[in-house]
Amino acid sequence: MGGSPASPRGIRGAVHCAQHVHALADIADGDFDAAFGRVSSISPAGTFPPYVAHAAWVFFELVEAAVRTDRRAEAAAHVRALRETNVAWLSPRLALLAGCAEALVADDDAEAARLFAKALATPDAERWPFELARVRLAHGEWLRRSRALSDSKAPLTAALKTFQQLDSSAWAERARKELRAAGRVLPHPDGRAGAVLTAQEREIAELAASGLTNKQIAERLFISHRTVGAHLYQIYPKLGIASRVALRDALHREDSG
Repeated sequence: MGGSPASPRGIRGAVHCAQHVHALADIADGDFDAAFGRVSSISPAGTFPPYVAHAAWVFFELVEAAVRTDRRAEAAAHVRALRETNVAWLSPRLALLAGCAEALVADDDAEAARLFAKALATPDAERWPFELARVRLAHGEWLRRSRALSDSKAPLTAALKTFQQLDSSAWAERARKELRAAGRVLPHPDGRAGAVLTAQEREIAELAASGLTNKQIAERLFISHRTVGAHLYQIYPKLGIASRVALRDALHREDSG
């Protein structure tokens, strides 16, 4: 017998729904440990509890959070349970996410690459733009962590574009950070160029791009090396980069623009 919203089953469903929403926010912000705690309270790793409808909705969050918090055994156990219950058969959306979950726990790079490609080839995947963007984001993150920086940029860029179109700002920022880590210079989120560098920031950026260390820059400008570091910390996001090695290209692009 189906429960009314006020029945214990109805209340449990509302709680699970709220936990899922919070877990998605945690994952977008990179708090995978909090997300794991939330979704495992709905569906413990390795199990799909009977009469818990949300178990079929949170499996991807559970696997991704487990992988990103070094709970590899729990992630693998949940993927095994996923295969046994054949959740992927229910819809293209679930097939897309199940395929990505398989890729995240693959034993080697070749198998992971094959599974990511298979997931992204799921028929009608475009009907689910948010889920497709999440799979592209996961694929791009995996490529970047595998040192395939050039290959990572296409899926990360596609994910960023979709998140922006969906106005998912937290998810867009996560994709943006990955792209910066992969070495791509990005515009300011609102479409403008990054904030203008001050005269001192510009001088420090040019000196750092020339190969000088923080100590050498400090000696030349008669400031402390900690001040140089603090300025660089402000300069990188203004230029849309994540590290010193990207300074030269970023400054050249700013001058060309």
